[in-house]
Amino acid sequence: MVIRRALEKDIPKINDLLGQVLELHASIRPDIFIPGTTKYRDDELAEMILDDQKPIYVAVDDDDEVLGYAFCALQEQPFSNNMIPFTSMFIDDLCVDEKARGMKIGQQLFAFVKEEAKRLGCYEVTLNVWEGNDSARHFYEKMGMRVKETMMEFIL
Repeated sequence: MVIRRALEKDIPKINDLLGQVLELHASIRPDIFIPGTTKYRDDELAEMILDDQKPIYVAVDDDDEVLGYAFCALQEQPFSNNMIPFTSMFIDDLCVDEKARGMKIGQQLFAFVKEEAKRLGCYEVTLNVWEGNDSARHFYEKMGMRVKETMMEFIL
């Protein structure tokens, strides 16, 4: 397995994996996510693939077939004047194909993102996990992540 930046030829498989994530989120939060939809159009993905501020990394097998991805974004902090300036590597989305789970691909993708973040001079790696997605939370805790802040909601 190799991890590399996504290429335009990877878009169909990336869309398939985005669909897997969407269906999971829709099962957890049907009040927010619409089953059967896609997060991005192909043209949006093609543009994102070229954006160095929002790198997409893919794990591929020996035949260069995508097994998983990590959508990332470099974010400049602070959000206010009372914070020390730093850069974060935000993982917007990380997915391993349901057919390839249990092969430690997610762990390798996460380790790769951490190394890229270090190489780029980032202070931290951050991400969000939806409540109810216990397997994702457990995975990230196993990777050494801990809660930084909690967003709460009151549905009207």
